[in-house]
Amino acid sequence: MNQKLAGVPLEKHEDYSELVQRDRVHGAIYSSQAVFEAELTNIFHRAWLCVGHEAEIPNPGDFRVTHMGKQSVIMVRGHDNVVRVVMNRCRHRAVTVTETDTGNQKRFSCPYHGWTYDNTGALLSVPDQGGYGSEFRLEDNGLTPAPRTDFYRGFVFASLAASGPTLLEHLGLAASYIDLFLDVSPTGEIDVRAGVNKTFFKANWKFVGMDGYHPNYVHKTVYDTRRRKAPAGVTDSAKGETFSDEAGNFARDLGNGHAMLDVYPVRSRDYDQYLKRMAKTPDWNEYYKSMVAAYGQERADEILVWAGDPHIGIFPNLQLIGSQIRLIRPTAADRTEVLMFLTTLKNVPDSINEMRIRNHESFYGPASQGSPDDVEIFERTQIGLSADINPWVLLARGLEREVVAEDGSICGGITDETTQRGQLKQWKKMMGEAK
Repeated sequence: MNQKLAGVPLEKHEDYSELVQRDRVHGAIYSSQAVFEAELTNIFHRAWLCVGHEAEIPNPGDFRVTHMGKQSVIMVRGHDNVVRVVMNRCRHRAVTVTETDTGNQKRFSCPYHGWTYDNTGALLSVPDQGGYGSEFRLEDNGLTPAPRTDFYRGFVFASLAASGPTLLEHLGLAASYIDLFLDVSPTGEIDVRAGVNKTFFKANWKFVGMDGYHPNYVHKTVYDTRRRKAPAGVTDSAKGETFSDEAGNFARDLGNGHAMLDVYPVRSRDYDQYLKRMAKTPDWNEYYKSMVAAYGQERADEILVWAGDPHIGIFPNLQLIGSQIRLIRPTAADRTEVLMFLTTLKNVPDSINEMRIRNHESFYGPASQGSPDDVEIFERTQIGLSADINPWVLLARGLEREVVAEDGSICGGITDETTQRGQLKQWKKMMGEAK
């Protein structure tokens, strides 16, 4: 073991990539503020970040303020119906041009000196413009766009780096799982206007999601309750048997830091029972027929086996879990904000969306059965990381039983730490490249 890495915090000149080893990681990647600042520079200010989804801002003038690393940005649909990502910063003296999280505006105006921009980012007016001389031009001083913006099926991605892999190169194998999240609608469209749950916790951003080892322990009460209440003949997946080595499900490293918990095996085995149970749900048969008409029998069944839940983490800040778009915003080494946007489906019966909403509230809402457990565990982990005696964290579960699947993903059992290793492999790559 590299003994020079024994203590935390580490100085800024360290090669941070050395903190990730084959079977373990140094606790400093979760606890050191110096490491966190390097992450902002090397990852969050270079990578493709998900800013949101176009469905959040369906009308001209609609906008939402978010962050890319430490930098405040506005995702806005202009009066020309084009979605843009611009810096929330006046070109004059750098004041934010809106303090409202979301809304609809024709113009953004700086409260300091009155510079006013339209919702495409163009500078419209400057008080006493003559004071800047004859060479000053409004068209040269609009709100600064993100250096790169691109879209995948309505998801808005942006990068603060002027060059690098294309969005499709970055998404790689993850793109087809984004499709599964959207295609649970017969028209492949979602709405993202059902509100957002904001969770703030005192722990590191890399703890969030993609751990198939914890549910039967952290969420034991939830699954015990489901098993007790499950009627005869109910499916294993509905009873919470998904996260066990015996289930035959997988943890997948999809490359580029993307990772997922693949529960298709158990869901496909239970699919016939699932259809029988869902047939008793109001309007389900109508919905099922619309899916078959849209995609054909084979593809419709494949989508419905997934139930719109690829349970995927797209590095570094997007997760698609259940019916939610989850955006991760790190604010310090031990401070993270998570925004969970509930999605509903377009062109389906209202009862189908009501079921999605109730299921989301049950496990992921602010007074839910699941999310509060996760926050508690994350914060306890952060406390444990304050101990720097033997600071290495073991991530070796399943290392010797991984295989490469036909699609090129690295595949382990559902409880294996394949997902964490996959995410940290990309972390190591980006931190090492930019040192």
